[in-house]
Amino acid sequence: MPATRPALPSRYATPELIAYGGMGEVYRATDETLGRTVAVKVLSERYARDDEFHARFLREAQTAASLSGEANVIVIHDVGETRDDLPFIVMEYVPGGTVADRLRTRRVDSEQALRWLEQAAAALDRAHARGIVHRDVKPANLLIADDDTIRVSDFGIARAAGNDTLTLAGTVLGSSGYMAPEQARGDPATPASDRYALACVAFELLTGRRPFVRDNPAAEANAHATEAAPSPSEVDPSVPAALDAVFARGLTKRPENRHASCAELVADLRRALAVTRSAATTVVAAPRPAGATVTRHVSRPRRTAVLVGAVGLLGAGAALAWALTGIGDGADSATVVLTETLQGETVERTVTEASTVVLTETVDGETVERTVTAEASAPPPPPASAADGSALNDEGFRLLQAGDVEGALPVLESAVAALAGSATIAEAYASYNLATARFALGRCDGVAELVDRSEQVQGKRKEIDQLRKKVEKDCGD
Repeated sequence: MPATRPALPSRYATPELIAYGGMGEVYRATDETLGRTVAVKVLSERYARDDEFHARFLREAQTAASLSGEANVIVIHDVGETRDDLPFIVMEYVPGGTVADRLRTRRVDSEQALRWLEQAAAALDRAHARGIVHRDVKPANLLIADDDTIRVSDFGIARAAGNDTLTLAGTVLGSSGYMAPEQARGDPATPASDRYALACVAFELLTGRRPFVRDNPAAEANAHATEAAPSPSEVDPSVPAALDAVFARGLTKRPENRHASCAELVADLRRALAVTRSAATTVVAAPRPAGATVTRHVSRPRRTAVLVGAVGLLGAGAALAWALTGIGDGADSATVVLTETLQGETVERTVTEASTVVLTETVDGETVERTVTAEASAPPPPPASAADGSALNDEGFRLLQAGDVEGALPVLESAVAALAGSATIAEAYASYNLATARFALGRCDGVAELVDRSEQVQGKRKEIDQLRKKVEKDCGD
């Protein structure tokens, strides 16, 4: 800890140390010229004595100051040098500490986390639109104002400190816990690198820990560069599984496969949490009149397998639509028609309150009728996003065919999350394709369950049996 106060210009009176780290110290001071409390960040002497760094820091600080008018960005009032030639930045004083401080004391609820992430995302996206990359997004750089809103600080400082992250011999400069794989490899940072870092922050906010926790910063940076990101629901079983697909995309190694913006990432997180909450809601239907007859019409696709490579992939139908319509014949009767459309093929079921089901299937011009007993209650409709899930599976299937397994993985994670519980052929295909992608990347997590779900929905298939045998051989205890 520094023992002496910095030699600031006289207008910044009574500086008091409030934070310090590897790059410098932060002081609370009074700007006597304007009569306000400010925060002054003074850079460490070991960096400031390097002439190249010194000039680069001042240049980057001035660039960061150009963002001061943006919402949720820390306001920079002044940039200069102390009387002993140490660069400093004068910023607005934000008394609420940082998100890192808050996380050290307790977990935050998901709604609070989403609000903070939305505010940070908005600030980062505006910076990216102006060609500015933060390069060091982390909880310690997200300051909390009096009204509990976020201010993003330290734009450009990581670049000033040595063109991103890996600089001083044998050390990692910056925040290895939130470092994009390309930065850990020494490549230039881009807006996609900030989006990866924000996904790491989101992971910690929602699970209570960083995606990769290692014994030292170098090992943690290497994990970002080389290891598959964990699923949040594996880290914390209380976290909704629907978030797994969002983080699979947000933390993918390939920058081009991440979300197109920080706002899109956070919107996906909010949507996954909202779907989970909605799925947990119990809906009680109005009572049906006595003696009512229920008729259900369900159209389903021809079950066609597309075999690719040694294991095989299953393509999904593209057009999925569900409609629930009530038609009344009078006070004493009611008819409900449930229609699922997939690839233009039709299956009709007639269900009465006596639990008798007449099943008529027409495939390739042949009609088969059979009568079975079943529960009369209507099957629940799939999630509202099932059509999107089918389209995502088609895209993931295309990427698998092209050999881009890593690119297909986050797309298929999203497809499975969107289709979960729909019991459609699209869900079966997406589950199988995701199992194939994970297994091809050397992962065993959830693969057996995905294979089982695919078979549960669509029945026995040669391709499923082949994949299951491989999984049992390579992933068994």
